[in-house]
Amino acid sequence: MMRTRPLKVALLGCGVVGSEVARIMTTHADDLAARIGAPVELAGVAVRRPDKVREGIDPALVTTDATALVKRGDIDVVVEVIGGIEPARTLIITAIEHGASVVSANKALIAQDGAALHAAADEHGKDLYYEAAVAGAIPLIRPLRESLAGDKVNRVLGIVNGTTNFILDAMDTTGAGYQEALDEATALGYAEADPTADVEGFDAAAKAAILAGIAFHTRVRLDDVYREGMTEVTAADFASAKEMGCTIKLLAICERAADGGSVTARVHPAMIPLSHPLANVREAYNAVFVESEAAGQLMFYGPGAGGSPTASAVLGDLVAVCRNRIGGATGPGESAYAALPVSPMGDVVTRYHISLDVADKPGVLAQVATVFAEHGVSIDTVRQSGKDGEASLVVVTHRASDAALGGTVEALRKLDTVRGVASIMRVEGE
Repeated sequence: MMRTRPLKVALLGCGVVGSEVARIMTTHADDLAARIGAPVELAGVAVRRPDKVREGIDPALVTTDATALVKRGDIDVVVEVIGGIEPARTLIITAIEHGASVVSANKALIAQDGAALHAAADEHGKDLYYEAAVAGAIPLIRPLRESLAGDKVNRVLGIVNGTTNFILDAMDTTGAGYQEALDEATALGYAEADPTADVEGFDAAAKAAILAGIAFHTRVRLDDVYREGMTEVTAADFASAKEMGCTIKLLAICERAADGGSVTARVHPAMIPLSHPLANVREAYNAVFVESEAAGQLMFYGPGAGGSPTASAVLGDLVAVCRNRIGGATGPGESAYAALPVSPMGDVVTRYHISLDVADKPGVLAQVATVFAEHGVSIDTVRQSGKDGEASLVVVTHRASDAALGGTVEALRKLDTVRGVASIMRVEGE
């Protein structure tokens, strides 16, 4: 039997995502009511510019006083899509304290202060859901938190930022340079006017922190994630990658150590073999590989951003939270019982592709190989080319720690025969 009293929803933010959430709530009202077991009513919309025309939204619902809206006491669910740390953090905690469960798409806030938000939700017996904070419409958080709750996840590897994937895909398929590909992404609306959060890896790092925390039942903050942007990737790097049968992607990688005693979380460009499914993720799409002991390898793929995809994830959370509300229960909260330490990047072990500019004369390769050996870094392959006294030396290593590789490169720079280190890139997905 359907409950007649509607569940009241407050919407914080009415931009690209918020307006789409409001539209779906209105146009799909009957279906949502049938799925939830009660009508859902948009009870208020907090915005910064109240005079802007918002199609389909009753102007009487619009307010600039978000604090008053979340303090009303009759609000069942607050949907936060304003982004940023403040005032979102204060508004979410205030909403929970005044009896509302919360659905958020705020990756930066969850990555930085998720523990405090979960603590408030637990204290007051409310839900905090945030599927839309990672990978847009792709169901990822709920499978990790619920479907794989009985399994042991060892690795999460993926492309979690559509802007960077579009840029790198354009560089790969057209031979364009970084700036040219970025300009195209901006013209098509994939990149913001200031793309720093995307191209420098901040966006992906926040998502990596969230994924690692859920996957490994450990609190992983944004500051725990190693971050390296992709602005230094060049057409020459793609040419080298192709010679190895690889391409280049900006990856978020969350791993459990082989002994199970620690975890790592990192974001950086990496070469991956063309045979790996992630190599074929094109344009602005996202894809994430999850590797667990019982289930094996799982891949989640789809649009990772945009108003409609993100709104889809928000509405999925809204339905779940409303069902919990009716049943007098709450869904899964934070699971951080494992409390594993987060290892520094220096402990991470992977393969490396190093391109050196060297003097074209006898003995150079022997000198370089000696430096690698002295630092305990084993060489897999070497490729040398050049003329007129200058040469390029490309070294691909076996697996080595980041710290060992760093010491190797520092020593290489001191060799008289090494003119410079053209590029260093990790090789993943093997």
